[in-house]
Amino acid sequence: MTRTILDIHILQTVPPSNLNRDDTGTPKSAYFGGVRRARVSSQAWKRATRKAFNELLPPEELGVRTKKVAEALAEQVIALDDTLAPVAVELSAEMLKVATGSAIDVPKRKAKNDDGSTAPESSYLMFLSRRQLDALAELTVAGSGPNGDVKALKEHLKNKENKARARQAVDTRHSVDIALFGRMVADAADLNVEAATQVAHALSVHKSDIESDYYTAVDDLNTDQETGAGMIGTIDFNSATLYRYAALDVDELQRNLGSGLRENEAPSTPVEKAVSAFLEAFITSLPTGKINTFGNHTLPSAVIVKLRDRRPVSFVGAFERPVQKSPEGGFLQKSCQRLAEHVPHLEKQYGLEAKDCGWVFRVGEETAALAGLGPEVTLNELLREVGEAVARRVGSGT
Repeated sequence: MTRTILDIHILQTVPPSNLNRDDTGTPKSAYFGGVRRARVSSQAWKRATRKAFNELLPPEELGVRTKKVAEALAEQVIALDDTLAPVAVELSAEMLKVATGSAIDVPKRKAKNDDGSTAPESSYLMFLSRRQLDALAELTVAGSGPNGDVKALKEHLKNKENKARARQAVDTRHSVDIALFGRMVADAADLNVEAATQVAHALSVHKSDIESDYYTAVDDLNTDQETGAGMIGTIDFNSATLYRYAALDVDELQRNLGSGLRENEAPSTPVEKAVSAFLEAFITSLPTGKINTFGNHTLPSAVIVKLRDRRPVSFVGAFERPVQKSPEGGFLQKSCQRLAEHVPHLEKQYGLEAKDCGWVFRVGEETAALAGLGPEVTLNELLREVGEAVARRVGSGT
């Protein structure tokens, strides 16, 4: 069966930084090819990508991941009927229990709200789209009666058809971030959403050592007689040229988004928009660990995008042997040369060559070796052309 898979390969140089630290505050690392590499976890970069969506997509296209799901739904209930404000949280908790099969209870040892009450929460992060919250709010208002009676809502939801509507409300109209990154509902496996995206841990293409920065802070009100620091400490950091990779299953994305189609849109429009948003967000996002300390705001030096019809393929094997710095210093130029040699050979040996299914977006002379891997484009051209290619594949059914 022919598939539609989007592979995204990125080389990005990051100066001294601590993008993603472990429980000791040390930048995460991993052994690959027998040497220690700098590492940024996939979870950290997915979080950064999701946050970037806030600048690229309207709120109604996104979801909310929170334990405070009853409060989130209560806001929508109040927006529909402000007379329900006194019981909105209680009504919402009851609706969510039925819709998700999850316990929504007041957590133990939880600080009280300003009015002395404590809002019920889910025991784990729950991921719902804003459209799903809107649908649940409408069902809550309709089922609670004119006086907002919690008992009336409970009786209403005992009806099988009403219960099914509540269940359906959280299993349709998925947001872009839920469709891309998936959702697990611990108490209702049938409500799980399979992620359309796989994101690899970013790895440095070379051996990377961890260094420590010793710092001091001076008390502004110290007198001349009071010498010494007000505090001292250390921060661990590293620097690296990272290889980043993500694979997007466009078919799975379409299945996840399919129930959210609008009547006035072409069938491929939601997928095209989601692919373009993910591509831009993944390329330009950056985890914000210790960002105020290091100010390590860099953008990728090279991006290779491949549209495949069989399976996703990472190029990390090009860096199994650690890249050595060039005579002038730096790892980027040799990293690009490695990819320029590795990619054509791998694709030829596995029969993965395909015309007009690859793009190269690069910056600077150091990346010149990648020019032969596909048509060169700017970021805007890449987003437009990949979106159009995906729309043709989805629209044609191939």
